[in-house]
Amino acid sequence: MRRSDRIAALLAGVITAILVGFVVVPLVALFVRVPLGTLIAQLRSDVALGALGVTLKTSILALLLVLAFGTPAAYLATGASSRVALILTTVLELPLVLPPAVAGIALLVAFGRAGLLGGALRTFGLSLPFTQVAVVLSMTFVALPLYVRQAVATFAALDPTLLGASRTLGAGPARTFVRIALPQSAGGLGAGAALAWARAVGEFGATLIFAGSLEGRTQTLPLAIYAQLQGDFRVAIAMAALLVAVSAGLLVGVKLLLRTPTRNDQPWITTRSLPSTSATA
Repeated sequence: MRRSDRIAALLAGVITAILVGFVVVPLVALFVRVPLGTLIAQLRSDVALGALGVTLKTSILALLLVLAFGTPAAYLATGASSRVALILTTVLELPLVLPPAVAGIALLVAFGRAGLLGGALRTFGLSLPFTQVAVVLSMTFVALPLYVRQAVATFAALDPTLLGASRTLGAGPARTFVRIALPQSAGGLGAGAALAWARAVGEFGATLIFAGSLEGRTQTLPLAIYAQLQGDFRVAIAMAALLVAVSAGLLVGVKLLLRTPTRNDQPWITTRSLPSTSATA
């Protein structure tokens, strides 16, 4: 190896080590700043338990909304013309590039009491701001793009001959979607769902503006951490460490899902997996 190549390799190694340290050191500091026993004890506080309960409830509901609406929309985008697909995916991915504060304000002026749809909601006796519904909507708004991007890529990678064979055997679009597209895409969709859930759990800005930070009602873990920074710093560290552990677990789960071969990768898929000819269109 030439001297210039050795210098370049050494420089790349040093830069990589610095970058890894820049990411790892702050995360490790959360766990070494306070003893493990103290961290666990602080998680039993009323504030931490209340925030954890709100976070789990609202993030799971948000994830269900993302799956229910994002999955068919992503499948539709893969089968649409390139122009329609581009417009649809761009609109659905737009929250991904919005600052969290902008997302919160947008939700407030759309669904707030004096918002665009506020009057219509009041007609039905509904008021969304500063409720758990507002938390769910905030999480859904910011988490949807991550799932849609993964779902579109997953559906686009499906073998079109399987979908075509399903239609040839008499299955309609809906039956093909349920019987063929969803099972074949399970791994990729699961990875997208995990990413969306992680984003929902970590949501802060939009939730703070649209739902507030009411302890036991709308205060999620990120909001509770921010509140505890001016109160009990150890509780804030404990909740932050919990979020790091949850996020790391989700990230590992995503990588495992993406590495797991789907049925589409396995050679034993035959027409037995397709709807029978008695299926109706």
